[in-house]
Amino acid sequence: MQKKSINRYHSLCKSLSNLADAKGRDPGDKFVLSGTAQMFNLSFDLSWKVMKDIITEYHGVLEYPTGSPRETLRMACSVGLIEDDAWMEMLRVRNNLARDYDGELALKYFLNITSEYYQLMNDFVNKAAGYYI
Repeated sequence: MQKKSINRYHSLCKSLSNLADAKGRDPGDKFVLSGTAQMFNLSFDLSWKVMKDIITEYHGVLEYPTGSPRETLRMACSVGLIEDDAWMEMLRVRNNLARDYDGELALKYFLNITSEYYQLMNDFVNKAAGYYI
């Protein structure tokens, strides 16, 4: 694997670790809420980019739009990196959070982010570790 790909994987691990800190915190705290939304967005973006790295470098698949998170998620599912359609839901939530200026959506999805979405990304990190270790 290329150094850039390995660095991106390690950044994902660190970002996901930071997201784990939101578990059990009070979502009524604006700082916790905004930090959780930002860590989710960063972790999600790093996740699909690590998927892209693995797909292109390890699986040798180059015939898909590598700049598209949606296409990368589809390809990751087809090569067995992820198994759940919840990743498409996470993409939708990530896109909506980018336009969440008052924090209502972040509050609505806080529990999903800190439990279900965190777990899916953590499962992917554990699977991706096999490519990087």
